[in-house]
Amino acid sequence: MKIHEYQAKELFAMYDIPIPKGKMIHNPEDAMEAAREIGGGVWAVKAQIHAGGRGKGGGVKLARSLTEVSDHAKSILGMNLVTAQTGHEGQFVRKVYIEGGVDIAKEFYLGMVLDRASELPVMMVSTEGGMEIEKVAEETPGKIIKVYIDPLYGLQAFQIMEMGFKIGLHKNQLKEFYFFAKKLYELYIDLDASIVEINPLVLTNDDKFLALDAKIAFDDNALYRHDDIVGMRDFSEEEPAEMEAGKYGLNYVKLDGNVGCMVNGAGLAMSTMDIIKHEGGNPANFLDVGGGASASTVAKGFEIILKDQNVKAIFVNIFGGIVRCDRIANGILEAIKLTKVTVPIIVRLDGTNSEEASEILRNANIENIIPAKDLADGAKLAVKAAEGK
Repeated sequence: MKIHEYQAKELFAMYDIPIPKGKMIHNPEDAMEAAREIGGGVWAVKAQIHAGGRGKGGGVKLARSLTEVSDHAKSILGMNLVTAQTGHEGQFVRKVYIEGGVDIAKEFYLGMVLDRASELPVMMVSTEGGMEIEKVAEETPGKIIKVYIDPLYGLQAFQIMEMGFKIGLHKNQLKEFYFFAKKLYELYIDLDASIVEINPLVLTNDDKFLALDAKIAFDDNALYRHDDIVGMRDFSEEEPAEMEAGKYGLNYVKLDGNVGCMVNGAGLAMSTMDIIKHEGGNPANFLDVGGGASASTVAKGFEIILKDQNVKAIFVNIFGGIVRCDRIANGILEAIKLTKVTVPIIVRLDGTNSEEASEILRNANIENIIPAKDLADGAKLAVKAAEGK
C-alpha cells in the first residue's frame, strides 16, 4: 500500500524525523493562507499523487511570492500529471502540498528496502540526491553505499558511521546523520514498511538534515496490525479494476499491453508474461486466480480483464494441481456463459487430466476458444491473435 508525501511526512514527524513545515490543501483558494501559515519567502507547491517524477512532469513548482503560490496551486490542482511512473494516461491531481523553502547546502539520497537476495533489510545512501536512484544504480553504482542490517541486532552505530564517512560527512554532520538514520530504521521496522525513501535528503547550511521528499510503501500482509495506516489509503489513486479484483480474492495488476493473462500462481503468471514478451507481444495484466479456480472466479477474471479496452486476446494458462484440468475446462465454458467474451481465448491447461480438458474444449466447438499444445505454443497463438493474425 502506498501513501502520499504529506502523509509520509506526518509519520516522519511522529518519529522526530526532521521535515520542512508544510500544509496539504484541496482548493486553490486555500493556497495563499497555507503559505502565510508556513511563513518565509519561498515555497514549493507539490502535486500529491502516488508516483515519482512529479517535478519533471510539472507537478512541483517553486514560488517566491504568495501570488505565485496561488497561481501554481491553480495550475497543478486538477491537472492530469504524466510522469514515467504513471504511464501516458497520467494521474489526476486532487491534492497539493505547500512546503516552506529550505537553504540547501547539499543533497543526498537515503532509503530502506528489503533485499530479497540476502533476506535482510538494507539501508542505502548516496551523494546523488535528487537523481533517479535507478539511473544512479545503472550508470554509477559505486555511488550507492549499502549496509545490510541483521534484524536481531538492528542498525548499528558503526554501520551509520561507515555510510557517513563514505558520503563525506564531517564530525558535526555525522552526529546529525546518526540520529536521522536510527529514527528512519525505527520507523521502517515499526510500521512494517516495504520501502522508505527520501530523495532528496538535504543538508542545510547549519549542518542539519531535512527530509525534503518522502515516500513510504507498506507490506500489505502486515496491514492488519496498523489500522491507522490503513486509514491513510487513498482509493482515488488506485486502479478500480485492481480494487474490484481484490474483493473477489484475485490478484490483478493492470499493465499497458494487449494480451490479457489469466493464470493460477504468481510464479507461473510471471513466466507467462515473460514468454509473451519473448514472442514479441505485450501482456495487458498480471492476474492470478489462485489454486482453487472455479467457474465464478474465472468469469470474474474475464470480466476484469475485459474492462481494459486494449485487450485483444486472452491467454489462459492454468496448471491443474489442486484443481483438475477437466474441472477448469468446464469452468471456462461455464464462465463464458456468465460473461460475454468477444476476443480470442487461448487456453493452455497442464497437469492432472489435461488431455481430458483439451478434449472438452475441442468438443465445445466454441469459435473463439483456441486450445494450445504447450506454454510456448499458447504464447505464440495469443500474440498472433492480439495482432489480428
